[in-house]
Amino acid sequence: MALLVLIRHGQSQWNLENRFTGWVDIPLTDKGREEAQRGAEKIKGIRFAKAFTSVLIRAQETLDIVLEVIGQKGIPVEKDQALNERHYGELQGLDKDEMKKKFGEEQMKLWRRSYDVAPPGGESLKDTAARTLPYFKEKILPEVRAGKNILVSAHGNSSRAIVMDHDPLTKEQVVQLEIATGAPIVYEIGSSGKVLKKTVYTL
Repeated sequence: MALLVLIRHGQSQWNLENRFTGWVDIPLTDKGREEAQRGAEKIKGIRFAKAFTSVLIRAQETLDIVLEVIGQKGIPVEKDQALNERHYGELQGLDKDEMKKKFGEEQMKLWRRSYDVAPPGGESLKDTAARTLPYFKEKILPEVRAGKNILVSAHGNSSRAIVMDHDPLTKEQVVQLEIATGAPIVYEIGSSGKVLKKTVYTL
């Protein structure tokens, strides 16, 4: 048995400004750094063998803070864009409320919350899962199955894809799933890859 810990990055500047962020490299706010610290306190007793993160600064900064707080700065870290946030295409950088006025609430709901409808030039949640899950199953899950505690610092939608696979959730259920910034999700996983227990922390 080993632990898989998922943590969504803390609040970013564009989270604060209500903008679509996607793959744009936006740093954390002071609140986001505080969320990462508070999340780290929840998992202070776990010794990790390795950590994985995306290539985006907000996830890496969150991971750095977590590793600092739990006193494990020296562990190996692997970065890969497979763990990046969903790409929002032409919506990236735009204000969510303004886009709702421009395109209508129903269209925006489809782009933001449906499983398989992508915004112009961007990815759906289904597309995100199609790049995140193969990487997860090839690189991350084997480490956990080998008995190593693993930490993953990622994003709302890449984390959602992993949770969908592990819980498991239907495509209707996963679009309702909210993953809080900075709050760890801890899975106990057996050597077969089966989930034995799940704990979702709140900050």
